Amino acid sequence: MAKKRPQTKAKRPQLDGEIPVVGAREPCPCGSGRRYKACHGRAAAQAVTELVQRPFEGLPGECDWVALRELVPAATVELTLKDGLPEGVPSVTLATVLPMAWPALRRDDGSVLLGLQNDTASGDISRDLADTLRRALTAEPGTPVQARRAPADGPRLQDVLAPEGAFEPVVHDGFEFWVPDAQNATPEVSASLERANAAAIPTVKLAGVDAAYWCETPEKNHLRWVMPHEEERLLDALARLHAAGRSSLGEGTRLVGSFRAHGLTVPVWDLPSGVTAQDVEKPAAEFAERLAEALAAEAPLTAEERRARGGLTNRQVTLS
Repeated sequence: MAKKRPQTKAKRPQLDGEIPVVGAREPCPCGSGRRYKACHGRAAAQAVTELVQRPFEGLPGECDWVALRELVPAATVELTLKDGLPEGVPSVTLATVLPMAWPALRRDDGSVLLGLQNDTASGDISRDLADTLRRALTAEPGTPVQARRAPADGPRLQDVLAPEGAFEPVVHDGFEFWVPDAQNATPEVSASLERANAAAIPTVKLAGVDAAYWCETPEKNHLRWVMPHEEERLLDALARLHAAGRSSLGEGTRLVGSFRAHGLTVPVWDLPSGVTAQDVEKPAAEFAERLAEALAAEAPLTAEERRARGGLTNRQVTLS
């Protein structure tokens, strides 16, 4: 039998400067003779698909970004760009949802709407949104921006948005903000608007605490509160309050569990149907004070507190 030829690992040719993006099955531009996906495309693919656990970390209002991405049906926020608005773009507005689930829209007047609740092509929502925003800024007025996979080395929202200033969501009853003139909207947009309004759950942002959102459902109301604290420390604090009977927001209310979303924890309370957003403003502010005390506690959890923590942990639901 002929001897097998020793296997040698060929050295991958190097590329000087920026690597052009080509199709996965096309020859790699480095000249290796291999397909792009098997050569320089490997690192790019890994970077694009790697999940970023806290995509909004470092942005003003991280907790509200998470709430608008996962919990709030209809809301908008005016965004401030780090380099200012380009000529011909009077404003940039983040919106929870856009008609026909467009990733972004350049309106006839040149203003830009950026959709937040769209599916993204990579594991980094921040990079995908920044790519969509940059393309919307140069799109023709009156046209939507389609989805695509963002370049692995492209900027993130943290690179594009101004780091200073408040992030102030405006919660809407419906999606009429989509169209300045609803009477002249296309049939497709009108139908999309009607469907979206029918599905929207009434939601109100509390004024006295950060990133807490009351919502109304047919059976009962809820308060969903996105918190910035490290998860294990927050669960310990909630367990201390729960075991002491101090975790409610008033008579008939109950801390029932929490969501996990984009690296943050979202405690959820059930509220009686008659309890409005205004009714929970004061109890929520008082709870925030109790929570701050519990977060500062250093003593190990008691047996009762550990049982309370186990119950809260068992009632966690991961949204992302």
